[in-house]
Amino acid sequence: MADFKLFIDGEYVDSASGETFTTTDPATEQPIGEVAKADREDAKRAIQAARTAFDDGPWKDMSGEERAGYLDKMAELLTANAERFAEAEARDSGGTIKKATFADVPGAAGALQWFARMARERPDRVELEGSPFPPSENYVRYEPYGVCTGIVPFNFPLLMACWKMGPALAAGNTSVLKPASYTSVTALMLGELAQEAGLPNGVLNVIAGPGGTAGEELASNEMVDKVAFTGSTEVGRRIMQLASGTIKPVTLELGGKSANIVLDDADLDIAAAAVLFGTFFHNGQVCESGTRALVHKSIYDEFLGLLVDRAGKIVIGSQMDFNSDLGPMVSRAQADTVRRYVELGREEVGEPICGGSEPEGLADDLVTENFYRPTIFAGVDNEARIAQEEIFGPVLCVIPFESDDEAVAIANRSIYGLGGGVQSGSVERAQGIADRLQTGTVWINDYHMISPERPFGGYKQSGIGRELGTAGYDIYRQAKHVHTNPSTGRDGYMHYAALSGNI
Repeated sequence: MADFKLFIDGEYVDSASGETFTTTDPATEQPIGEVAKADREDAKRAIQAARTAFDDGPWKDMSGEERAGYLDKMAELLTANAERFAEAEARDSGGTIKKATFADVPGAAGALQWFARMARERPDRVELEGSPFPPSENYVRYEPYGVCTGIVPFNFPLLMACWKMGPALAAGNTSVLKPASYTSVTALMLGELAQEAGLPNGVLNVIAGPGGTAGEELASNEMVDKVAFTGSTEVGRRIMQLASGTIKPVTLELGGKSANIVLDDADLDIAAAAVLFGTFFHNGQVCESGTRALVHKSIYDEFLGLLVDRAGKIVIGSQMDFNSDLGPMVSRAQADTVRRYVELGREEVGEPICGGSEPEGLADDLVTENFYRPTIFAGVDNEARIAQEEIFGPVLCVIPFESDDEAVAIANRSIYGLGGGVQSGSVERAQGIADRLQTGTVWINDYHMISPERPFGGYKQSGIGRELGTAGYDIYRQAKHVHTNPSTGRDGYMHYAALSGNI
């Protein structure tokens, strides 16, 4: 077993209380290591370190080129240590080693590189057109907020950590990260990269601990200038409440119940793959998963047959086996949540057409209760709870429709609006539907394709703001307008007469 300490002010430290918690491999429930358990006191220490580093340190005054160099160095070190980070990510989260190797680690490094590019390319000062009366010269200066906190979910702990700290640091802010308690390891390991890259002390801090104590401090502390959170809509509401005490800006990437629309002119072979990948990738523990498949009635029965046949071929096993398509859920609690929703689905809809239970024949060292088979419910009413509530598990609801207008209406009847898909043989038709969907991302003839270069975020109760892209960088900067009156005589100040001719 390994020990994982908090990373505060450039060094690894124990929690103030000395308490730790055990992090386990969800496939076997065997311990991976002991993690220092942060509470409010530790959160305050980390915030103070970030505050001092911002107010008194060199970071905010560096050029974008200089800050970019540090981020590029961290990306380079992450790539050099890819195998170690991928193994830690898979073992701690239950995501497959394939996902960690080919998506999580390169995606995290790519995010750091993208925001390094933003630091180099996005100007800190933009000249504006002046005006003849009153005469003026104007520019906008883009400045960092200060201390930015990032609260990271359990499903993509390494990737989300880099989505939070990458733009914050690139823009000149300092950062405090808190990963989820289930999956703290790789975020804490980022401290090693910060040390080796020579990041100034206090610029990046990482603590692990309960959201109800450490997390709430990160959202409410008066020394914090901005909060970013990825997680459930319910907790997002709480983050907004806590941040409102000091009117902190928040970036929220929250829940989803995304619709993946399959039109009658779709290539059914590719569309079936898109629906299965869109739902069951990472056991459905993806906020923008396409867990509502809307399928045209003319192809409905044939398409269901394809889904059932192929879902049964998905390989479930140890996440450390490259042959496994799916590993365990992140925890027993999450697996229990899936079981409850499947039972609810049986009451609302009837027996699922596939799945609906734990897999059989797993290796003896694996805890069967933490795994769940890909599950599909057919003929689902969009108003059913399993079609409206985020399950965050491998459960697909298939909903029939008769027209494009009906598909759009069904897709938009949700409190969420994070992702969505349209599978069609006509790009023009698909784009017409995409333009009408109330959601932050739409994939046409594809799914889950997220890039650091493209904005990501939600409509409605799926969040506020955008991560990634240029928008995900600019949201970590605030705009200051500077107006200069170049006049040397009273003629340039005639507007003062609006108050009185005597001043």
